[in-house]
Amino acid sequence: MKASDVKKGNVVEHDGTVYQVRDIERSSPSARGGNVTFRFTLYSIPGGRKFDLSLRADDDMKEMELVRRAANFSYMDGDAFIFMDAEDYTQYLLGPELVGDNAGYIVEDLEGYYVQLIDDAPVALQVPSSVVLTVVDTAPEMKGSSATKRNKPAKLNTGVEIQVPEYISNDEKVWVNTLTGEFAGRA
Repeated sequence: MKASDVKKGNVVEHDGTVYQVRDIERSSPSARGGNVTFRFTLYSIPGGRKFDLSLRADDDMKEMELVRRAANFSYMDGDAFIFMDAEDYTQYLLGPELVGDNAGYIVEDLEGYYVQLIDDAPVALQVPSSVVLTVVDTAPEMKGSSATKRNKPAKLNTGVEIQVPEYISNDEKVWVNTLTGEFAGRA
């Protein structure tokens, strides 16, 4: 496809690397007969490394077919996460390099995970915007402390550490926003 036809969210290949298009800036030169250029902000799949690319309007870009499949976390195999396709029960093995920081947001019996595939090979994991995790280690509430809301660190069952309000105690379930990594309420 031509560079001028690329839209945000498209998945393209450049120099043997696959990228998702996050942003596009169009610049028209003021001189007559000049070429319109497009500046793409790309993020590699997998890995999420940022890459800026400028192309002329009629330069070719190779579009890739990125498939999103709803999947549920099944079990761990060593340090790899095994997800099962919600429709046809295909199993996807996602290594730690694909999962990255999302590892702390992977829990069983939760919907909203999507495995992203290119040519049937998993390349990325999309996690729900919030997940319920269990507090496994946090300091007890200080009795008689002032009425100001204070936060304290809490370790959760997946190994993630977040700040929680002082009234949260061990074994409580909490919502965590996966975009910000912040406490989002009691579950």
